[in-house]
Amino acid sequence: MPLNRDMDILKHIIDYCNEIDHTMDTFGRDTNNFSDNTIYQNATALCVLQIGELTTHFSDEFRDTYNKVPWSQIRGMRNVVANHYGKIDKETLWKTLNEDIPVLKEYCKTILKEMK
Repeated sequence: MPLNRDMDILKHIIDYCNEIDHTMDTFGRDTNNFSDNTIYQNATALCVLQIGELTTHFSDEFRDTYNKVPWSQIRGMRNVVANHYGKIDKETLWKTLNEDIPVLKEYCKTILKEMK
């Protein structure tokens, strides 16, 4: 049972990564566009929040087996987004979107292939 749940979680994380990618394509992959547009910031921050929330539902076996990604740091980013009420560090979020999300997406895809 946890295997199916873990696979579903991975699929949802990939979906949110795709949503971030689509949002960035829609608004433009420019730091100035991002910094000046709260809709852009909020749309991507919500996806980061959802990704962080999803990581709390992985089974212990999954976290132990697939430990290349710092799941606890991803949860931590979720907490920053959820608890700072609109005062998110734009630079940190922008860096996360550009550097961490693509790596997470590819890692999740790799794990899904291994699990099948």
